[in-house]
Amino acid sequence: MHMTHDSSAPAAPEIGFDQFLAVDIRIGTIVEAHPFPEARKPAYRLTIDFGETIGRKTSSAQITEHYTLQELVGRQVAAVVNFPPRQIGPVMSEVLTLGFPDAEGRVVLFSPTVPVPNGGRLF
Repeated sequence: MHMTHDSSAPAAPEIGFDQFLAVDIRIGTIVEAHPFPEARKPAYRLTIDFGETIGRKTSSAQITEHYTLQELVGRQVAAVVNFPPRQIGPVMSEVLTLGFPDAEGRVVLFSPTVPVPNGGRLF
């Protein structure tokens, strides 16, 4: 799956609403953040709590430019929770943590402006 992080990228092809609904994006709280030196690109290994239904999931996230490990714990983030898990070095990444590129293409996390219950689904 190729993803571009360029703000000048053209809009993706039109999709049906059912395709959007097939992508399960949930809110969770980061409960653990660890260095991930084995990753090819600088990344952290996160454990994110998505509440009772989804539970705790791991994610590898290339967010080292804007965030320290300490400030990530307790932060709410959005993630796709229904992709198949991906092996990234020694870590199984179970969810895709979502972000947007800054002007230099570095990842800025996508978070709610006020706290919301873990496990809430984007609509």
